[in-house]
Amino acid sequence: MNAPAKKEDFAVQAPAGVFVETVTSVTHYTDRLFRFRMTRPQEFRFRSGEFAMIGLMVGDKPVYRAYSIASPAWDEELEFFSIKVPDGPLTSHLQKIKPGDQVLMRKKPTGTLVLDALVPGRRLYMFSTGTGIAPFASLIRDPETYEKFEEVILTHTCRDVAELKYGFDLVEEIRSHEFLNEIVGDKLRHYATVTREEYPFKGRITDLMTNGKFFADLGLPPLDPAVDRGMICGSTAMLKDTKEILEAAGLTEGANNKPAEFVIERAFVG
Repeated sequence: MNAPAKKEDFAVQAPAGVFVETVTSVTHYTDRLFRFRMTRPQEFRFRSGEFAMIGLMVGDKPVYRAYSIASPAWDEELEFFSIKVPDGPLTSHLQKIKPGDQVLMRKKPTGTLVLDALVPGRRLYMFSTGTGIAPFASLIRDPETYEKFEEVILTHTCRDVAELKYGFDLVEEIRSHEFLNEIVGDKLRHYATVTREEYPFKGRITDLMTNGKFFADLGLPPLDPAVDRGMICGSTAMLKDTKEILEAAGLTEGANNKPAEFVIERAFVG
C-alpha cells in the first residue's frame, strides 16, 4: 500500500515523533532510478552530506530506510535520489509516489560524509557509484565546500549512460544558478564513467585509478595525503576497493569525532 492521498488520514496513522512531509515533485530517470523532492520541516537542521531515515506506512506499519539527503543544507525543500527495487520493502512503494503524497521522516539526521570529518586540504575527491552520488549532490551545492577546498572532483560510475543523467543535471543546475555559479566557478570537475556501454570514459573508477587513466584524464598527480581528501559512497565492493587505494596512497580514514584524510558512508542503500 502506498502513502494515503489525504494528509489528515496519513497523519492519524503515522507514528509519533516523526515528520510527515508532502512530496512536491518526482522525476523518473530510468526504470531503476528516480528523484523526489518534498517539503522541509522548518525546525529540521542537517549538515550537507548527512542522511535521514525516510519511510512510508506499508499496511499499518511504518517501513524506513536510510537515504542521503541530496539537497544542500540551505535548500528550502529536501531532495532524495533513489533506486527502484521491484520487491523492496520500501522502494517498491516509494517509487510510486506522486506530488501531494505524504512521506515519513525521522527527526534526527546523521552520517559521516560531512566536511567536519575531514582535516583541511586542497583537493576533495568524491567517489560514487549509482545513487551513492546523493550525498555529494548536497555537498557540491554547498558554498562551504568551496570555502574549504580549491578543487572538487566528483566521480560517478554507473552501469549505463542513461544512469549518469542525474549527475549531469546537478552540474548543469550549478552552472545556471545565480549565486552558486559564481561561488563554484571552475572549482568543480565532474568525471562520469560507465561499465556496460561504450562511452568515452569506461570502467570502474577503482580500475581507472589503479591504472592511472583517471589521473591522466584530469591532468592531476597521484593521490597525496598532504593535500588530497576523499569521500566514498557506493556499493560494498566499491567502498572496500576505493578505501584500499586511498590507504595505499597514505590517506587515513576519519570520522566525526576524529577527522582525517577520507571518510566512508556505510549506511548507503542501493
